[in-house]
Amino acid sequence: MKILDKYLLKTFLTTFTTVFVILFFIFILQTVWLFIAELAGKDLDIFMIVKFLAFSMPRIVPLVLPLSVLLSSIMTFGNLAENYEFAAMKSSGISLQRAMRSLTVFIFFLSIIAFLFANNVIPYAEYKFINFRKNIAQVKPALAITEGQFSDVGFYNIKVNKKTGENGNVLTGVTIHKKSNIGDGSKTVIKAKDGELISSEQSSILQLVLNNGYYYEDIVPKKYEERSKMPFAKSSFKKQIINIDLSELNKVEVNNESVSNSNTMLTVNELRYTLDSLNKNLKTDIISFSENSNTKIAVPADKKFSQIKKTKPLPNNILSLYTMEEQLAILKIASSNVTSTSYAIDTSNTELENKQKNINRHLQAFYDKFVIVYACFLMFFIGAPLGAIIRKGGLGLPIVFAVLIFITFHFINTFGKRIAQENGMTPFMGAWLSSMILTPLAILLTYRATNDIGLINMDVILAPFQKVIKKIFPSQN
Repeated sequence: MKILDKYLLKTFLTTFTTVFVILFFIFILQTVWLFIAELAGKDLDIFMIVKFLAFSMPRIVPLVLPLSVLLSSIMTFGNLAENYEFAAMKSSGISLQRAMRSLTVFIFFLSIIAFLFANNVIPYAEYKFINFRKNIAQVKPALAITEGQFSDVGFYNIKVNKKTGENGNVLTGVTIHKKSNIGDGSKTVIKAKDGELISSEQSSILQLVLNNGYYYEDIVPKKYEERSKMPFAKSSFKKQIINIDLSELNKVEVNNESVSNSNTMLTVNELRYTLDSLNKNLKTDIISFSENSNTKIAVPADKKFSQIKKTKPLPNNILSLYTMEEQLAILKIASSNVTSTSYAIDTSNTELENKQKNINRHLQAFYDKFVIVYACFLMFFIGAPLGAIIRKGGLGLPIVFAVLIFITFHFINTFGKRIAQENGMTPFMGAWLSSMILTPLAILLTYRATNDIGLINMDVILAPFQKVIKKIFPSQN
């Protein structure tokens, strides 16, 4: 390796490491802010908080890595151009492409590491992160309940005045509002002097044992007019046990160890296998729905219709063969069949759309593992020539350009994924849309930096205006 390559690689690595650490720390703070409700006021020890953050860190890398490559590229080549080191290179016959050669090799290996990280580390971390959030209330069940305020736990809103015990599982002053199944508020209130939380890591059931309390229930009549006549039920108890299903908190089955319930928890090979199963399942459902629809629509004719059909040709108005009472009955049956068939079609269509959206999400997760590889190259070939053009290093102008470009990349990427999930475009286009749009920018910047054209040719922009001004105000000889 030549001295120039070593110098450029050392300069870039120093800048890249610094930028990556700073950005990673910023995004970690954002993660803490997003999950502050789960961390604050839950009596979590420092080990559990560190574990929580450790499992959430890998998902940040696909955001931080391309931005770090972009910013460090602008800063590195901006410093070289600002300090006239590029001018010295060009005077020695070293072009921009030659200066970028060693760094391109480094970006190539960095992209391979990024792919391996996205394909192996991130799915494992996602699996651990989701299960850790799910099990946090089972390992320490009192974490699901915050002292002094109502906490939403499954179908119950629970408030306790004080928590004691080694794991905070002994409760004092318990008030429980049971949610109504029909969504019209709480009709049942339970108050107890004290209680105890009992749970097991092998089960998703959290037992709440209440002692010395009262049970209130507002009995709802069938007719609203009779509401004032119904009594308000009240009973007392010395001991009552309430079982709470904690698996509903995160919609994840506790005993289900397969990772097929989340596309972010799958590797490339697992995604291929899952996509194959999902597509086969969708095709089977479509065939089954079409066959069932044909069976429902095909209604056998009655005996009277069959007899008339054999003896003479049918009239244009088939209903005229029947009496008024029979016509009314036939029309009611037909209307009922149309309504039920329409409802079945709408229901099946919704189910098929949801399955297709699930397939789209898996396809996007598959493409995302390759997008991060290309994004590293893309950001480098945008940042390096851009830094050489603007000729500014440091943390001023490079940060402005880097943030604008990355926000554009991230916004288009998010927009494309949302549209693809709703079948507005193919998942491939949704995942690669931002890369496709910014690739011409990378080519343009590389071309202009190589030929020393500059970022914007002001002469081309100002020439038409100059011609107009000369025509309006001709020069005096």
